[in-house]
Amino acid sequence: MQSPSEKKAGVYTYIGQWPIYSVAWSVRNDKRSRLAIGSFLEDYSNKVELVQFNLDTSDFTTDSRLVFDHPYAPTNLMFFPSEDTSNPDMIATSGDYLRLWEIHDDHIQLKSLFNGNKSSEFNSAITSFDWADFDTRRVATSSVDTTCTIWEIEREVVDTQLIAHDKEVFDISWGGFNVFASASGDGSIRVFDLRDKERSTIIYENPVPETPLLRLEWNKADPRFMATVGMDSSKIVIVDIRFPTTPLMELCKHKGSVNAISWAPFIGKQLCSAGDDSRALIWEIAGSNFRSENGDMEPEMWYGSAAEINHARWSPVELDWIAAAFLNKLQLLKV
Repeated sequence: MQSPSEKKAGVYTYIGQWPIYSVAWSVRNDKRSRLAIGSFLEDYSNKVELVQFNLDTSDFTTDSRLVFDHPYAPTNLMFFPSEDTSNPDMIATSGDYLRLWEIHDDHIQLKSLFNGNKSSEFNSAITSFDWADFDTRRVATSSVDTTCTIWEIEREVVDTQLIAHDKEVFDISWGGFNVFASASGDGSIRVFDLRDKERSTIIYENPVPETPLLRLEWNKADPRFMATVGMDSSKIVIVDIRFPTTPLMELCKHKGSVNAISWAPFIGKQLCSAGDDSRALIWEIAGSNFRSENGDMEPEMWYGSAAEINHARWSPVELDWIAAAFLNKLQLLKV
């Protein structure tokens, strides 16, 4: 079905039926410009919808059979992170639990619900998760109960569960095989190596006392670097893991809280950030010799939207496309 949309040069807008909070790009070779959007409704019942963008005609199409109900607003969405079409077509979501859904031509069905606390009727909310192409068998989740859990998804069992922080864990990101980092309400980023589960390394601590770090993304294309954002902060901090605790640079040109950060694929030299100032900024993160002392670095380019941007994701397979979500709109930006 042709879907309601708006077009202007380089910016293509899909108008959804509800406020959009979470966004994911498909990775499969046969579905490269397919996206998923998750609703933000203050009800138990929320929605996830698949949206197909046609790169040739710049039109969006949807199929009412490829929408599914989701308990609570999904905190994150990710498609199976492989271009290989012989892999199953699946999408993972997080909220009250991590769930895995199978995508068919005419329906989507729940495949697995991952419950790491079967002894209790209560479950701690899953704040985020990461699923990486270098280890598609494992998904890493972060939770408000201070833990990070590594799930082996084929066997549907916990590989590892770690008490990672002193407070809630708000985000998690793989940096390589067996290595991940987490950001927490305790204001720290910690790096864990699953080959030595007793220890972790604090890579960065928020200099603002008692202030959580909410967002974290390890640069998969250049794992020397990670980006993080503090609560109610308009600043993005870039950390070089070879020089822990001291930021490589601070990006300070947002005029409102930053809600999302996303590294460019393949080369990993650029970062997109988006926030409450209704802008998406694209930054050129220069080579390892560059160290910004005063936060004066200017973005390479920026896009303005009509409202606060809730989420932004760089396409993992198309270097020149970024998706941003605000209000009930999904906007694709050609960069």
